Amino acid sequence: MRRSRQGTIIGGGQGAVPLTAGADIDSGLSAQSAQAPPAPASAPAPAPALALAPALSRRHSFVGALGEVLITLGVLVALYLVYQLWWTNIVADRQVARNSVALLHKLAAPPPADAAPIPTDAIPTGQSFAFLYLPALGADWRALIMQGVDRDTVLNTGAVGHYTGPGTSFPWDPSGNFALAGHRDGHGMIFRDLDQLKVGDKVYVQTQYGWYVYQLDRESPSVPIDDIGVIAPIPAGSGYTTTGHYITLTTCTPIYVDTSRMVWWGHLVDTTHGSQVPPGVTPAQ
Repeated sequence: MRRSRQGTIIGGGQGAVPLTAGADIDSGLSAQSAQAPPAPASAPAPAPALALAPALSRRHSFVGALGEVLITLGVLVALYLVYQLWWTNIVADRQVARNSVALLHKLAAPPPADAAPIPTDAIPTGQSFAFLYLPALGADWRALIMQGVDRDTVLNTGAVGHYTGPGTSFPWDPSGNFALAGHRDGHGMIFRDLDQLKVGDKVYVQTQYGWYVYQLDRESPSVPIDDIGVIAPIPAGSGYTTTGHYITLTTCTPIYVDTSRMVWWGHLVDTTHGSQVPPGVTPAQ
């Protein structure tokens, strides 16, 4: 069946397309196309990938925080090393220079005309009373000796300390062991090169009562840090078997670790009275 352009139906059967006035076949087809279903949307991202993002973020945050902590610790360690191995030496050098002045003046003063000074062991802790010379370490090597081995008031000032425990003595005593200690690293590191000494080297001690000259006999590269027998009147490990006039030099070892002690022992070989200087040493001025 077919009607004119103003009719309502073209063709027949269930596939007939109704038209309105003024419409044509192309318009009907366009309407059908407009009603076609939309294209399927793209598939969403897999859920596991989205779930990993927060975990990765937390991991990166932890690694970043750990890195900052390690950097901070590294800076603090570096600053401590600069302080311990450089700045403390500067401070100690200044302190020992100041502390040496008074003793130099005392040693340079002429003795009383009526009588020589009487030796005494009544020296308070922290007081300077002698100079130590080790020409084997350099013609100008000199150390200030102070009473006691307290770190803050004696050793950290750059001085050599005299042990005050039982059994130790002074050079002018009838017999005994004149035992000394000094730092090997930091705080002036006065005994840094103690390992460079050799058997037979001379040790000079200058006091207001005169000079005392010792000769080194034996070294122990390492003894337990708490072995007080090495500073006994007859020091353990020295090889001495009878009382005498001995000197003991102690310092920390290994250097920068300080878990043990290095020790040198020597015996008295000469003395001079007053300001008479023995051969082989140049006194401080």
